[in-house]
Amino acid sequence: MAQKAIREYDAKSILARHWDTYFPNFNYPYRTVLVQSGEELKKAAETHPWLKEMPLVAKPDMLFGKRGKNGLVLFKVNKPGDVTLEDAAKWIDEKRAEKQKVYFSFDGDTPTGEPAEDYLTHFIVEPFTPHSQDEEYYISATVVGDEDVLYMSAEGGMEVEENWDKVVEVRFPITATEEEIEQKIRENVPADVKEEDKEAFAEFAIGFFKAYRELNFAYLEINPFVLQGNNVELLDMVAKLDDTAGFLMVDHWGAIEFPTAFGMEEKSPEVLAIEEADAKTGASLKLTLLKPDARIWTMVAGGGASVVYADTIADMAGIEDLANYGEYSGGPTTGETRFYAETILDLMTREKDPKGRDKILIIGGAIANFTDVAKTFTGIIQAFEEYAEKMKEVGVKIYVRRGGPNYEKGLKDIKEAGERLGLDIHVYGPETHVTDIVRMALEEEK
Repeated sequence: MAQKAIREYDAKSILARHWDTYFPNFNYPYRTVLVQSGEELKKAAETHPWLKEMPLVAKPDMLFGKRGKNGLVLFKVNKPGDVTLEDAAKWIDEKRAEKQKVYFSFDGDTPTGEPAEDYLTHFIVEPFTPHSQDEEYYISATVVGDEDVLYMSAEGGMEVEENWDKVVEVRFPITATEEEIEQKIRENVPADVKEEDKEAFAEFAIGFFKAYRELNFAYLEINPFVLQGNNVELLDMVAKLDDTAGFLMVDHWGAIEFPTAFGMEEKSPEVLAIEEADAKTGASLKLTLLKPDARIWTMVAGGGASVVYADTIADMAGIEDLANYGEYSGGPTTGETRFYAETILDLMTREKDPKGRDKILIIGGAIANFTDVAKTFTGIIQAFEEYAEKMKEVGVKIYVRRGGPNYEKGLKDIKEAGERLGLDIHVYGPETHVTDIVRMALEEEK
């Protein structure tokens, strides 16, 4: 499962879109906007009149928690004064104007560790919900090993981690039926949930867990949610999606983006293009750029193999020589493999090695279980045909090691294509140790 974090705004939007399916007996007055400036917030008020009429809450929506403890939640200007549209717009512009320091861990209210520092670019604005602390509940779900785990507590809010001993943990095997899930949740409602809320809490938890599973969340947390009769308010949410299901969930999720977290470098267009392709296929296409001007590039089949190759290159050549990290696996089509290979080759051939050395392309992998090696290698060969001249101009040596279904034909085809195109290519099958081509490439250079 590939977990990708999404904004709080998108998590709430997904649940709101499917609210009646999972929470038919609860009212959720979905009112939320995502903006990047005070001016944009004021413009949003033209189509969302509640922004002018209701007291507001504003906070960053950039994939980090502890916003309250970092002083980055606006919900009161001067007690008991409410936050108006003008107040929220002014606060947003003040916070986005200069870099903010964000701490991710606290000892009580004292920050610990080193902060991340970056600009705030996205803010979520919602109505303020008057409520008492004993109305704040906690719920979350995630996958642990081969089980889904539901966490529930009557002690929601900023101190939930400090009160984790009061959180009830309920585990479900993947094969658990709806009847089994419902019964187990009802039997494990936290004892300190208010008596008048217990039935509503159980019903909400059942719908929540069903939504988590069926909408392909990898992690879903509401902290806190407020129960007031049959009215529910989702005050804070954290969510990750199983992006390998993206191509199946387009209509369910809507227009979802997977943003870069606060303090992290923005992703390159090439990485974003691979992510977009990955979201549209049942295969797995992953790319992380480590050092684009480095000389050793990898095109590895399989997540486990990609780790092994990266570690081997780091050990033998040094991490500074490794340009990228990633994988293509899960039976990608010829076209998908070609697109992935062309992306790697385009990045690899933009500049010569600063020290004048040949660049090295490692096309590796373990022995595939079901991926047709010849089919994926056809895509790589097509990419070679497109980039052969650039590869020769920059100076690229290619080392291939692969096994699996139809591997003999795949290896034969890629070797013949490399020789036909005048490329420096070395091809090996499963008789060669999985990472031996790294050693061969580096020893030949010496």
